[in-house]
Amino acid sequence: MTELKRYQMLIGGAWVDAEGGKTFESFNPATGRPWAAIPEASGADADRAVQAAHRAFIEGPWPRMTPSERGKILRRLGDLLAENSEHLGRTETVDTGKLLKETRWQARYIADIFHYNAGLADKLHGDTLPIDKPDLFVFTTREPLGVVAAIVPWNSQLFLVAVKVGPALAAGNTVVIKASEHASAALLEFGKLVEQAGFPPGVVNIVTGFGEPCGRTLTSHPLVSRISFTGGPASARHVIRNSAENLAQVSLELGGKSPILVFEDADPENVVNGVMAGIFGASGQSCVAGSRLYLHESIAENVLGELTARTQQIRIGDPLADETQMGPLATEAQIQRIGKAVDTAVAEGAKLLHGGRRPRSLNAGWFYEPTILDCPDQKLQIVDTELFGPVLSVLRFRDEQQAITLANDTQYGLACGIFAKDIARAMRVSKAIRAGIVWINTYRAVSPIAEFGGFKNSGYGREGGFQGIMDYTRSKTTWINTSTTPMANPFVMR
Repeated sequence: MTELKRYQMLIGGAWVDAEGGKTFESFNPATGRPWAAIPEASGADADRAVQAAHRAFIEGPWPRMTPSERGKILRRLGDLLAENSEHLGRTETVDTGKLLKETRWQARYIADIFHYNAGLADKLHGDTLPIDKPDLFVFTTREPLGVVAAIVPWNSQLFLVAVKVGPALAAGNTVVIKASEHASAALLEFGKLVEQAGFPPGVVNIVTGFGEPCGRTLTSHPLVSRISFTGGPASARHVIRNSAENLAQVSLELGGKSPILVFEDADPENVVNGVMAGIFGASGQSCVAGSRLYLHESIAENVLGELTARTQQIRIGDPLADETQMGPLATEAQIQRIGKAVDTAVAEGAKLLHGGRRPRSLNAGWFYEPTILDCPDQKLQIVDTELFGPVLSVLRFRDEQQAITLANDTQYGLACGIFAKDIARAMRVSKAIRAGIVWINTYRAVSPIAEFGGFKNSGYGREGGFQGIMDYTRSKTTWINTSTTPMANPFVMR
């Protein structure tokens, strides 16, 4: 038996084991076998991390550095991420099953996110106020919140850490990152680069463990000032209840069931490329996955025919191989859940155009074929169930208003794609869609400069852009009396 790679957590500038040396196994989804031993943090471990972050904020140099000094360290971290993108990407691929082509690119790209936030560090400023009273000079400043708890899922974990931790650190906060129990290794490798970049001890802490007790302790801890959580609505409800204990600010990004609307004048090749990127990229394991496809009835058969033909050609296999186009799912539980959902949809009347099973050519690993379901009705359970896998539900619409109604008929509201050459119509539809991100004639585009977040059960709060750093600060108002005369007697009203 191959010996498991053993990891430690980063707490207070030191690499440490979990309390009692407890660990859990991390599995390689491409083989279904364990490859690493990850520390299983207890509530005491989470408390230790928060205490370290609090000491670093109260006693350490980080919040007292000039913003420009903090920016230089963040920029060094970005440089190190770019230099080590191959190693980070390979680690994440082994741990999650995502394609190496994507994880390697993403590790390089998040360097840009840290560079962007490094540049924002010295752009935070307040205002002077034209106050309505004489002899008073009044101004505002922006100050860091304190300890930030950043909780990320296993998918796109380096990207999600960057959009949380980058602005939090640039603003002068300290952080405790909780990695997903399904794939923690890439974030622990990230922690090694944090050390090399020169962050003071305790500024960045990384714990690994389960929601109970590690996550609960972290999100209810009295020294935590802000919680930034990415995950599912069920877990988010626990986070919100926990935050009642510390009254921490909370932002939530909770995934979705995002629609793609295709109008009759859309470019067919662009549509097929966009739909495939939206649902089969990352094996559908993306919070913005375009898993509901709405086609204008006049073009539906032609688009479906081409989409199905292209889907049949997708190469499934080893995520480390360059020729692979789709890798495995991250957990075996996903396979079982998705399989049941597809079977139920077929029993309810959906037509299976492709997929719906594990590939027969692959005997090991947690692979699932790219799947297309032609659904007769919006009311099928699968249409509003986030599966986090490569399953596309296809429906038809007659006109613009029906397309809007169908797209908005969901508990979620994270993203939407609109494909149409008529830009006036695309803009009308975009305005009517209840979602935080709308892509027109493209899909899954991201940038450090653009904020993102959801409506409805897809959460609240925004990450990215200039607003991202503002949300990790609070304003302070300072009043200065410039008069040489004493204040008026408070008991004499004039």
